[in-house]
Order: sequence, then structure tokens, then C-alpha cells
Amino acid sequence: MIYTVTFNPSLDYYLQVNNIKRGMVNRAANERLEVGGKGLNVSLALKELGEQTCALGFVAGFTGKHVREKVGEFGLDYDFIEVEGITRINVKVKSNTETDINGSGAKVSLNDVNKLARKLKKLLQEGDWLVISGSVPSSLPSTIYADLLSKLKSVKGVKIVVDACGKLLTSALKYNPFLIKPNIYEMCEIFGLTSIPDIEGIFGCARKLQDLGARNVVVSMGSQGAAMVTDTKKSMYVRAARGQLVNSVGAGDSLIAGFIHEYLKSNNYFTALNFATAAGSACAFAKSLATREQIEYVESLML
Repeated sequence: MIYTVTFNPSLDYYLQVNNIKRGMVNRAANERLEVGGKGLNVSLALKELGEQTCALGFVAGFTGKHVREKVGEFGLDYDFIEVEGITRINVKVKSNTETDINGSGAKVSLNDVNKLARKLKKLLQEGDWLVISGSVPSSLPSTIYADLLSKLKSVKGVKIVVDACGKLLTSALKYNPFLIKPNIYEMCEIFGLTSIPDIEGIFGCARKLQDLGARNVVVSMGSQGAAMVTDTKKSMYVRAARGQLVNSVGAGDSLIAGFIHEYLKSNNYFTALNFATAAGSACAFAKSLATREQIEYVESLML
């Protein structure tokens, strides 16, 4: 089973506004409401690829109830913990540029995190995967991913995947996650880089993250593809397929889902990275998360 954890899920309200004018009343040309949150996106993408997955995390209030309803409509298995406050609403404005306004999220306490840890201890078995990804509510410390993994130290044989930025990621590395996936900008921020390095520089930074504890590191680079260093001491790079960017939300999450799906099939890092890059690209070319057919088509363009 592949479990995902989303500390800060959301309802994402997409607005298409043609030629937006600042300081004036603008009217949307179209709109839609979707569930969001990186872990939830990973689970939804995995389900589309035919994998068994269950989404965990925290929801609150009337917006949290709607998240449950929407997830249920997709037929996705979930086991959320109810907390105080309201699940956040993120506003995604699509115009001549993309503008995102993200809410702060529910009030998740350390006791709530302890409940999650106890739940995971009961659920996780050898051979399972656990994906922890995304931001956390402001009520929690930036070490909370590390704190959760510390509580799960007794669980053996589970492949941990972490996708986060800053200290959320770096503090978790000492628990030797199987895979981490910073994007290129997050990686530059970690190492204080003011410009994007060349591919050898990217490999070098990824190896430093391995030195801190990560087993495998994938660096997603948007339209430039993805780079990876592996626990078998290999370095590899896959170019992304060319296409029209429609929506970047969920592309990194689709990449993770694609990687897990293909790695489970092939046990091969390069084919997993190639399919993962196709999955991320297909999502970027679609209005929402890509279908399996869209991913396979994009992969065919990369051969």
C-alpha cells in the first residue's frame, strides 16, 4: 500500500480572468473548485495509474467536509483526522500570468500529529510506501516532518518519500528517506545559490543532500526535465517533453506518483525517472492532473 500524508490540504478555487486589471473589479471567464494539497495530488495521480493508495492528513470545518466529499467522489481511500479551524482555500488566478493566494490552513496541534503517528504505526507494514509532502499549518514547527519520522523509527521496511522545502526537508534527512524531490528553486534556496547551476552543479548539490541522509534525490526542473542521483552512485538526467504550459499545479506531485508507479514495475531508477518526468510534463500540459493515457502519450514523445 502507498500512504500519503497531507498536513495542509486545501480547496483550490481556479479563476480564469482575461486581461486582469489591478485595482479594479475583474470578472472571471470561468471557474472551478478542486481538492488540493501535495499528498492528496500524489494519491489521486497514483490511483489514476492503478496503484493502491490511501490519503491521510488533517481536515477541519465546512471546507474540510467538502474535501472529504470531493475525495470520496474520486473513489480514493482516505483516513483523515478532524482538527480545529477550517481547511484552507487557495485561490489560483489564471490570466496573462499565474497568481496564487494560499490560505494558512487549519489549526493542527502536536497532539493531532501524535494521533497521526499512532495511526501510521498501526497501518504501515514492510513493503509499504509513505509519502509526506507539502507545507504545514503555521501552528506547527518547521521540524514537524522530522518529528513524525522520529515517532515512526520502530516501523521497518517502509520506503519514505519526502517532498518539502527548507527545514521541513533538511531536518528529515537524518531519517534516511528513500527518496526526496526538491525542485530546482528549493534546492538553490537550501544551498544559498543565487543562480541555477549547470547539470554537474545540480548533481553536486544532490550528492550533498545524500551526504545529509537522503538515499535517492530527484531534482525537478520544470520544462528542463529532472535530474537524479541514486543510492547506486549513478547520476542521470531526463529532458522533459515539449508542450504548452497550461497549469503547473500538481506537476511535481505527478512526478512522484509516476516515479513510484514505474519503480514498482521495473525496479529500475532510469525508467522510473523517465516515466516520472513524463507524468510531470503531462500534468503541466493539462488543466488538472493528467490521465494515464495523457501520461503515456507524453512518454512516447520522449522516446
